[in-house]
Amino acid sequence: MDYTRLGNSGLNVSRYALGTIPFAGSNGFENAGGMSEEEVAYFIDYALDQGINQFDTANLYSKGDSEIALGKGIRNHRDEMVISTKTGFPYNDNPNNVGASRLNIERSIYHSLKRLGTDYVDLYYVHTWDGQIPVEETIQTMNDLIRKGKIRYWGVSNYSGWNLAQTHTYATQNNMIPPIAQQIYYTPESREAEYELLPAGTELGVGNSIWSPLGEGLLTGKITRDKKGEPNTRQGDGWPEPYVKNHDLFYQLIDTVAEIAHRHSATIPQIVLAWLRDRPNVDSIVIAARNKEQLHDNIASYQLQLTADEMRAINELTIPEPIYPLWHRAMNSADRASNAEQEYLRDYQEYMDRKNNLIQ
Repeated sequence: MDYTRLGNSGLNVSRYALGTIPFAGSNGFENAGGMSEEEVAYFIDYALDQGINQFDTANLYSKGDSEIALGKGIRNHRDEMVISTKTGFPYNDNPNNVGASRLNIERSIYHSLKRLGTDYVDLYYVHTWDGQIPVEETIQTMNDLIRKGKIRYWGVSNYSGWNLAQTHTYATQNNMIPPIAQQIYYTPESREAEYELLPAGTELGVGNSIWSPLGEGLLTGKITRDKKGEPNTRQGDGWPEPYVKNHDLFYQLIDTVAEIAHRHSATIPQIVLAWLRDRPNVDSIVIAARNKEQLHDNIASYQLQLTADEMRAINELTIPEPIYPLWHRAMNSADRASNAEQEYLRDYQEYMDRKNNLIQ
């Protein structure tokens, strides 16, 4: 396992993090997991043995039960672990228990610390953009929590590019601590993050951490043209996410990844994770598993190396269609691109060259 400093900070994290949604299958997450204390302890011990030091949770996951499960699994490992949790989504009917207000953030961290059984978290995320709250209120509150010692760093999740830029700019221009990381959804099937979020994170010094790299179960290989989601899984029990824009392209992707997996005697999830790991601007990936076999396989994917041709086969199949101003910049000013976006602009130009949309 390799390590990286997360964003413009001194926090060293493993390239893989262990997600904890499967730790507790309750309160709306019944089809996402549910483990015994012994199983959770095994997952944490095994991850640590493999060099993983990041463990990610949220107050939303099973309405706090995931935090409780993780907290019980910490035992004597606290100093070895980088623990992140989040707040922002509603998890009860209280109108103040939602969003990025001072009231919700301070109330949420109090309860999260209690559930986790620790007096601080290493990284505290705003789980989703809150356009109803002044951004300065959110930033000031997170800075106050850092000064109080309740959190070490803070981050954001599910922001758009301008949300991230506004937040980071306000913090730095007012001598406050900006977010050091963002969690974003990014898979070979869903690559919109390449438009702005991934290069923006790198350029701003905000680490890019990928959540649900297997598409919330969509990219496990269990869903094909001939097979639908299995019962007692998110994709088999009506989970609404993710939004799949092109079903035929999705099946083509599964076929392509399956061929590559066969050549490596690997699983489809292993190929997906290996591809994501080596994409530009990806700092860390939050993996998860429902059983020991999945845990072992997913972590083992870190040692899997795809060939340049295999990386290209997946990339060329699912390059997102260029949107303005990116198609214009790819055509006319790619040589002025920042380092973080150069590869994407080259991809867009190749995409347009292949598609050849000129009216004859």
